[in-house]
Amino acid sequence: MTEPNPKADLLRYLQDGRDALVWKLDGLSEYDVRRPLTPTGTNLLGLVKHVAGVELGYLGDTFGRPFFEGEVPSWWYTQDSEPNADMWATADESREDILRLYRRAWEHSDATIAQLDLEAVGHVPWWPEERREVTLHHIIVRVITDTQRHAGHADIVRELIDGTAGHLRGKDSLPSGDQLSWEEYRGQLERVAREVGKV
Repeated sequence: MTEPNPKADLLRYLQDGRDALVWKLDGLSEYDVRRPLTPTGTNLLGLVKHVAGVELGYLGDTFGRPFFEGEVPSWWYTQDSEPNADMWATADESREDILRLYRRAWEHSDATIAQLDLEAVGHVPWWPEERREVTLHHIIVRVITDTQRHAGHADIVRELIDGTAGHLRGKDSLPSGDQLSWEEYRGQLERVAREVGKV
């Protein structure tokens, strides 16, 4: 058995979420990566943009390592941006720009994790005063949770777009079955829901 390496474990789960989220954009049109598929506007490219901002804030600013130091931050990253500005891409923001920013955020976050001890203390400026002081370990867990949560949102949105489902390319984590078996399965669930719900 190898020596435990908590940082490596945490980074593996974080990277799994990152990879899953980015994979959900593969092969889709510009319209499909941007189109809102829930009443609250959830869309694939917006999820990636949001999680990039999460990493830049929590694993950058919180530990005195601002990503935008010496350059003007993206308009949506400022405190006076409009609500939900980080949850969608404007016509001027390309898929490539957002993916590039997200990958740069990974590098910045990974450098923070490599350079600091898990017990290193940071301060989350947008949290209430009494909760602002945090450890790197706490923040990494928070970022993993947020990334995986949004990867789950992306799973559902992508399935609604074109039926593509699963965790990662080549590792879908779903029982085997063809389209007919999935339709039968869904039909079974609908029948049970109607019976129990008396619809």
